[in-house]
Amino acid sequence: MFDFLKVKKNTASIAKDRLRIIIAQERTNRSGPDYLPLLQRELLEVIRKYVSVDVDAVKVDVVKDGEHDVLDISVALPDGRAATA
Repeated sequence: MFDFLKVKKNTASIAKDRLRIIIAQERTNRSGPDYLPLLQRELLEVIRKYVSVDVDAVKVDVVKDGEHDVLDISVALPDGRAATA
């Protein structure tokens, strides 16, 4: 008589597991942590205090190195000309 309750519980459990899988996939498919765009903008602002660089001159990424995540920051500097502030 109460078999219909067990079906809903199993369905809910299956849905919960599927949601966990989807969330895990979304986390791994992201290009990086949420703070990376803000970090990139702030680095660009600091660098521009000293050197005139383009917006695309600063690249910030997180790369895997074995078990560790490594913050990879790349800055393309101009031909040695300092900014005049």
